[in-house]
Amino acid sequence: RSIDPCRKALTDAEKTVGQIHETVMVGGQTRMPKVVQAVKEFFQKDPHKGVNPDEVVAIGAAIQGAVLKGDVKDVLLLDVTPLSLGIETLGAVTTRLIERNTTIPSKKSQVFSTAADNQTAVSIHVLQGEREMAGDNKTLGRFELVGIPSAPRGVPQVEVTFDIDANGIVHVSAKDLGTGKEQSIRITASSGMGKEEIDKAIKEGESHEAEDKKKRELAEARNEADSLIYSVEKSVGEYGSKLSDAERDEITKALENAKTVKDASDVEAIKSAVAELSKASHKLAEEIYAKASQEQQAGGDPGAAGAGAGSGDSGKPDEKVVEAEFEEVDKDKQ
Repeated sequence: RSIDPCRKALTDAEKTVGQIHETVMVGGQTRMPKVVQAVKEFFQKDPHKGVNPDEVVAIGAAIQGAVLKGDVKDVLLLDVTPLSLGIETLGAVTTRLIERNTTIPSKKSQVFSTAADNQTAVSIHVLQGEREMAGDNKTLGRFELVGIPSAPRGVPQVEVTFDIDANGIVHVSAKDLGTGKEQSIRITASSGMGKEEIDKAIKEGESHEAEDKKKRELAEARNEADSLIYSVEKSVGEYGSKLSDAERDEITKALENAKTVKDASDVEAIKSAVAELSKASHKLAEEIYAKASQEQQAGGDPGAAGAGAGSGDSGKPDEKVVEAEFEEVDKDKQ
């Protein structure tokens, strides 16, 4: 029980035993000879004995209380989040916004979008834990953001913000960037886990790491397939008339294959179907732009002629081109 936290602390700090200069043992149980010996052997050096392991706990608690109350301003205490915090997204995946051991106070935001056409509300499922799938983590709360304008999937932008104050109280908000509508929830420290639950959650996360990685990979592969199927079907519906029968048949075949395998449990089969559909859809895009270019040339676009003339300007540089900024939107369902 003494060594596991030591190993975890080294892993989180990305340090090796050789990089540790000194170890300070805190708490009455650290007086036990077996504990002292185990820590000494692990760090390969004697623990520091300059503090009273009983008194230092009380002193630390008193200082922390004084800092939070505002009576002490010249002492900086850095507390951290014991477990990761996030929300459930498409495929029952846990998307972390604040990682474990993040120094508090802390604030982190991320933009998500809808996963279905004409979705006018999103449910925010707040989670705590180290597992990859939502069902394996602890639920801290749920709330809904309603009144999102009806739009195709992926268009609405919903910003989710986690804000943890110095007291460990978590404020979670969701704001529709289009309308400005916002909902939030306040989660107190008592809603979280005790020390034993936290230790258990960390150990479960480590012991199920490989299994959870496979589950997440499968969920993400399914999400990618679903998103591509939606996109290709929409493009075919709008521009399918520009394709030859053979090209349309090839895309239809790839679509049917992707739909068949996307809900299966074979990750490689899903990835293969996605690659096949992606390749077929590229032909659709190429055909659309090729025909648009031909139509433009046939119409004698004066703008194109003007551009050609300008390009022959005796070595004079063109007007400065400014790259547009853009924000990538995570299309996971909330």
